[in-house]
Amino acid sequence: MRQFVTAGLLAFLLGSCGVVKKKTTYAEDRPSVSVTAAENAPRTAHEEEPPGDFSGEAEPGLPAAEPAEAVVRTALSYTGTRYRYGGTTRKGMDCSGLLYVAFQQHNVPLPRVSRDMADQGRRVRVPQLQKGDLLFFKTTRRGGKINHVGLVVEVAGDDVKFIHSTSSRGVIVSSLREGFWNYAFVKATRVF
Repeated sequence: MRQFVTAGLLAFLLGSCGVVKKKTTYAEDRPSVSVTAAENAPRTAHEEEPPGDFSGEAEPGLPAAEPAEAVVRTALSYTGTRYRYGGTTRKGMDCSGLLYVAFQQHNVPLPRVSRDMADQGRRVRVPQLQKGDLLFFKTTRRGGKINHVGLVVEVAGDDVKFIHSTSSRGVIVSSLREGFWNYAFVKATRVF
């Protein structure tokens, strides 16, 4: 019985967070996303260190006024966790589950679903992106709704790195310059 999946259930799963097209498509009329280093926020010495096992408390030397840094470190601690639709643990998580948990551990409430997260905070233009900002994507052709979210972990020159959970590779760090993610990008918001 488990081998048979109804068309409705399959359509629901394909529209969920983390679904990634295997074939990258490019639209010639769609602008690419880029930023310049001069417009980015300053970085701390802690940014180049590996994420390690973050306990959720501020690290020595990390100013308490930088909650974005703490949330990013928590999210990075989940790197390599496998994808699980609806998951919010180290056993598996989806894209919105990753951000929900990372923000929750630092007492920053976010909705559980990516399309609802997109309504939180204030919109940010790509050149003003900073560590801790949320990136929203539409990864399916049908529906036209936001169904994927990532968290900015680094802005270096014209490259924006973000952490997210994909159905094919689990929790990973990707670049907004990658063709698929650049094309699927919809908007960014800042909740801090």
